[in-house]
Amino acid sequence: MPFSAQHLPQAPQREAVDQLRGAAVLEFGTPWCSHCQSAQPLIQQALQPEGEVQHIKVEDGPGQPLGRSYRVKLWPTLVFLRDGAEVARLVRPQAVQDIRQALSMLKTAS
Repeated sequence: MPFSAQHLPQAPQREAVDQLRGAAVLEFGTPWCSHCQSAQPLIQQALQPEGEVQHIKVEDGPGQPLGRSYRVKLWPTLVFLRDGAEVARLVRPQAVQDIRQALSMLKTAS
């Protein structure tokens, strides 16, 4: 599942995320956030060739349990997971290369 343009209608439960198998990127943000909008082309470009990486786009906000469980403070926040465990994190990525570097950590994590 490559890049997802839309936020999920309902965020997954933390227990479900912890049980994910393989590589995944959780993206926390909102559709109206200017930082999130600016980062979308970067995220899409980095994820496009990564067909085996799940991209889970979660709309975040006050009181949203998944974002709070990951202690998300700023948007967008990308949490890179391997088998449900956090391997890397980027907050407000500014370059495709930063995202690609975090993605490469998914490949070496076990």
